[in-house]
Amino acid sequence: MKAIQVSRAGGPEVLELVDLPRPVPGPGEALVRLAAAGVNYVDVYFRSGLYPQDLPYVPGQEGAGTVVQVGPGVREVAVGSVVAWANLPGAYAEYALLSADRLVPVPDGLSAELAAATLLQGMTAHYLCHDTYPVRAGDTVVVHAAAGGVGMLLTQLVRLRGGTVIGTASTGAKAEAARAAGAVEVVGHRPGALSEAVRRHTGGRGAAAVYDGIGGPTFDESLAVLRPRGVLALYGQAGGAVPPFDLQRLNAAGSLYVTRPNLTHHIQDRAELLRRGGAVLDMVRDGRLRVRVGQRFALPDAADAHTALEARGTIAKTVLTCS
Repeated sequence: MKAIQVSRAGGPEVLELVDLPRPVPGPGEALVRLAAAGVNYVDVYFRSGLYPQDLPYVPGQEGAGTVVQVGPGVREVAVGSVVAWANLPGAYAEYALLSADRLVPVPDGLSAELAAATLLQGMTAHYLCHDTYPVRAGDTVVVHAAAGGVGMLLTQLVRLRGGTVIGTASTGAKAEAARAAGAVEVVGHRPGALSEAVRRHTGGRGAAAVYDGIGGPTFDESLAVLRPRGVLALYGQAGGAVPPFDLQRLNAAGSLYVTRPNLTHHIQDRAELLRRGGAVLDMVRDGRLRVRVGQRFALPDAADAHTALEARGTIAKTVLTCS
């Protein structure tokens, strides 16, 4: 089978197209023929070495396709089932060998490509606004990178829960995409622009929560726009790590909360995975949640996909077509 392999940490150039043996499923495993793989910033973290990974490996934490073979004891899926997954390695390939109990059925009427474009970022957006800070009707929240894959889904989910979103975006095209997703206002990175927008929309009180996947460059402003007892959910660090800081700042700014959540801890067992993943995929199928595939790259062009992602040259979701 064709697959992308990483043999050393580094830039996009370490993503190499290779021929590998097609895996054979063992007990509890399923072999899936991929239709598409989602491209996510966490893939960059692994590829660059920020998140250590045994080498060599096949990258890609999200995909969807059709089960073609199952191992002994598998009851969760059957040959011919269309399934999706997130937080499992190996999606940048024509075939992936996966634990059957971590696969989510794709509902009838939803394409495998849309499922691959949805699950990881959709479940991330879901836990952020349902669990990390459960948005209530009337809340105003900030979504950084609101035109990104998580940002566009999170904006929609916040709106469905009755909240108001102020977004940030780096270009006019991205701001337009974020407004189309439901952000009431989208600001650039001019100093003070976010603070002004939050004051305007909250009567000076501050945002109930800030959902921040950028990290270092946005951290100080994220804290500054929160209301007393507000929540900063730092779910990524695409712009760099947050330096150590004095916790007394949280007290002085109004008993603020800062958390660094991770999807893994919000899909810990199969029941939670199916509940969260099923809810997200059902909303996409029914049209309540719109998923936009902004960029498609063929499997051999995975390096180009990473280059575009790191250059902030992407809008919404990026996928690799694997078949």
